[in-house]
Amino acid sequence: MKKFLVLVASFLGALFIVMGLPALMNRSVAVYSGRDSETSAVSQSILRIDSEPHTVQKIYNAGQLIGVLSSQNRLNAYLKQVYADDYAETFPDSSVALGKDVYVEEEQSYFVYQNVDDDIFSYLHDNELFSLAATVVDFSDDSGVYAEIAVANADLYQQAMQDFLSMFISQSDLAALSAGQSTGELTAYGSRATGISISQTITTRDDYASPSDIKTTKEEILDYLEYGDNQDREYYTVERYDTVAGVGSKNNGLSATQVMNLNRDKISNVNQVLNEGEVLCVTYFTSPIDVVVTQESMRQETIYPSTIYQEDDTVREGESFVKQAGVNGSQNTVYSERWINGVLISGEKISSVETLQPVDEIITVGTLEIPGYGTGIWRWPVDNVHISCAWGCYANHEADDIQNFYDRYGPIYAADRGVIEENSYDPISGNYVIINHNDGWYSYYGHMYVPSPLAVGTIVDKGDVIGQIGMTGRATGPHVHFFIFQKDENGNRELHDPCEFLDCDATI
Repeated sequence: MKKFLVLVASFLGALFIVMGLPALMNRSVAVYSGRDSETSAVSQSILRIDSEPHTVQKIYNAGQLIGVLSSQNRLNAYLKQVYADDYAETFPDSSVALGKDVYVEEEQSYFVYQNVDDDIFSYLHDNELFSLAATVVDFSDDSGVYAEIAVANADLYQQAMQDFLSMFISQSDLAALSAGQSTGELTAYGSRATGISISQTITTRDDYASPSDIKTTKEEILDYLEYGDNQDREYYTVERYDTVAGVGSKNNGLSATQVMNLNRDKISNVNQVLNEGEVLCVTYFTSPIDVVVTQESMRQETIYPSTIYQEDDTVREGESFVKQAGVNGSQNTVYSERWINGVLISGEKISSVETLQPVDEIITVGTLEIPGYGTGIWRWPVDNVHISCAWGCYANHEADDIQNFYDRYGPIYAADRGVIEENSYDPISGNYVIINHNDGWYSYYGHMYVPSPLAVGTIVDKGDVIGQIGMTGRATGPHVHFFIFQKDENGNRELHDPCEFLDCDATI
């Protein structure tokens, strides 16, 4: 019986050697092991089956077997050669590793495989399954990491970040604050930064990334800091007589500084003359981070004199005369401001010093009723005056577009005493009011939020509220379209720039 079993075993072994082994050796199934059989991406034969197991290195891409390596050392040498041949010039001081989803696993096997290292390497190369040593920048908030970018090196990222921050703060203030120093006290009109921070957390780490994902220039990194992954841009073609401020006024109410920053390759000064036909970007930053700048700003503000009416029963009712002319005063006011990515978020008055005391106007009247006659001394129709688009900032713009810098929808005041002559609406100016000052002058207030509550014929005093700042009609942001005019003998308007009568240099 024992001899019979030996004969049977010998027969089955011979049968396996003659039929089974060649079948296994000629197929491209890479291995049979503890896991199910795996089909390799690279065709690879089994040369023989050893009686004892040995260690093999299997290389995978996202769980798919590529093949079995003959040697880890050969793979390491190949990766060094790939770096030298393909990446060393563009990515100096780096190194090549396998791609993010490519990995090598060791396991025990009885099979001896055909050496197909060159085919495996070709597969890696053809499918660009490599990664490079880089600096990865993580952006996180309270919910964790929400974005990351890979850059060629940390110095390049820091240069781009400095350029980005310099759009919202002067380089001297940035340098002082970064060194923990004060930017000095304000001694003249203007602004100084008191703090700068980024709302999110930014960290850097050494890691590997796909070569196509690594930003290799400062310009690429800066573009990401400005817009993130947003690729949408809106452009404007410069028309004749356009100014930098005018372009901003026509496009979402951008400031001249914002237009300059968006087009710093073309515009270096807010007063730069633009070329007709030039194409400018008018899409403001959609940065993945919030750069918060706090600053103090000193402004010169006008103190408007009060008007005192003195009744005189020797003067006929309805008649009046100026007994003492009013004179505007002035004060230096310091505001604390908070800006995010170059956009003003809030402003608060923290101090003011009177530099010139106003002189009250005294008017003798023959009645207690205030007459609707102009004083000839004008005031701005809003507080915290900022001229967003001056007279002529674009073709046929014959007015000053003025904003309340800290209260976008604040009140509108009568610029002088007078009578409401028109309270109406048109498609361009929206809700508007015209005041007749009964001294040959008229004033115009456009884009009111809602129609003025004052009826035609209402007598108003200088500084009376006549409406609310808005953007009705054709306007890209809340402001007052303000101008002063006279009428000729034919009733035609002769328009005047308010800056002829008011100090526009003292505005914000």
